Amino acid sequence: MIPTIRDLRAGDVADAESVVRVRRSALPFLITTAAGVGHELTSAHPDGHHRVLLAEAGGLPVGTVSVGVAHRGTEPGQAYLNAYVDPEHRGLGAGGLLVRAAEEHLAALDVVDTYTWVLDEPEHRAFAERRGYRPSRSAHFLRLDLTAATLPPLPARLPAGVELRPGSAFASDPRPLYRADAEATADEPGDVPVGLDDYEDWLNDVWLDPGLDHELTTAVLVDGVVAAFSAARTDGAGRYGSAMTGTLRAFRGRGLAKLAKTDSLHRARAAGYREAFTGNDSGNEPMLAINRWFGYEICASETRYTKKAGAAR
Repeated sequence: MIPTIRDLRAGDVADAESVVRVRRSALPFLITTAAGVGHELTSAHPDGHHRVLLAEAGGLPVGTVSVGVAHRGTEPGQAYLNAYVDPEHRGLGAGGLLVRAAEEHLAALDVVDTYTWVLDEPEHRAFAERRGYRPSRSAHFLRLDLTAATLPPLPARLPAGVELRPGSAFASDPRPLYRADAEATADEPGDVPVGLDDYEDWLNDVWLDPGLDHELTTAVLVDGVVAAFSAARTDGAGRYGSAMTGTLRAFRGRGLAKLAKTDSLHRARAAGYREAFTGNDSGNEPMLAINRWFGYEICASETRYTKKAGAAR
């Protein structure tokens, strides 16, 4: 049976749940929820030309793809395309049809490069390479069993001038977290250089994302200034993910990122979360070292693939 491809219907809970099921089956290390998928569509910036497509076979959802332009990137013409197929429904051609539909969408835009992330397994790599994508850097998914891990203890006393606050403490004015996120993101290895220079866009897309757990997000303040933070994502089903952990340049080398993450992980476990996930670029040794210190272990790896506009399939 040849799958059919269509756009996700905004506001359709069943459609959003279908995307979640496919994403979780294909990449169980992602923290994803139906509310988050819905937000992904409604919060998309017009300049991003973001679409989510769903592949169906016999009325069953078998695959999905997210595609658009990296509008926050400092390099113009960068696009993303991430396709997922339910492992139980491979071999129907859904992956190829999804990629083709996504590339046709991008062909109408001023795109120079399209990047995608592919599990570092022969079958997945061959799929990308047959379609003209070429490999570059790699990254790792890491997992921590919160039910068994011995988390590092929080200090009995914090240094003078240092305090811990949950993200929810900034509900009335999240600008301090925005400024910290903007500086940390600028130094983070990523698909394309990113500049977070639009507070309203950040507020709508990041802060109001239902998957961002404000209560389990931790900020470290030094003399009243946000110096480091660890942002948390949760799915309400026992899974916790580190969305971003960063320290402002002026405060680095003082262990503040570890402090933020330690506090967030302790509170996540106390809230009943059983698994913690995170992801690191394979070249980001400082964060990999921090995560090893916490007890995280690599559970899968992936490779970034890029395709030039007009490259042969």
